[in-house]
Amino acid sequence: QVQLVETGGGSVQTGDSLKLSCEASGRTDDFYNVAWFRQPPGEGRKFVAAVTMRGTTYYTDAVKGRFTLSRDVSKNTVYLQMDSLIPGDTAVYSCALGSSNGRYDVWGQGTQVTVSS
Repeated sequence: QVQLVETGGGSVQTGDSLKLSCEASGRTDDFYNVAWFRQPPGEGRKFVAAVTMRGTTYYTDAVKGRFTLSRDVSKNTVYLQMDSLIPGDTAVYSCALGSSNGRYDVWGQGTQVTVSS
C-alpha cells in the first residue's frame, strides 16, 4: 500500500522561503498526479498545485510565480518550493495521490507552515 510522508514545514517570516517534500513509498505508477493541498486555520482544504506523472504542472492563482513544483523520480519524491511567503500562506500542507477520475485517495499526514509578518 502506498504511503506519503511530507517534510519541510516550519515557521518563517514574510518574504522567506521553504521547500516541502512529499515522499511516496510503494508503487505510484497507477496514479495520475501528485497534488499539494493546504488548510488554513479555520478553513477548508484548498488545492495548491499538482504535477502529473508526465510532468505537467498546475498551480492555483494565489501561488503562481511564487511556488514551484519539481520531482525526483529516482527518489519517488515531489517538492514544493515556496518563495516570497506571506501570512496568507499559513496552513497545514498535505500532499495526495490523485487518480484520473479526480479522486484523491492517498494522503500524507500534513506539515505545518506558519508565516509571520
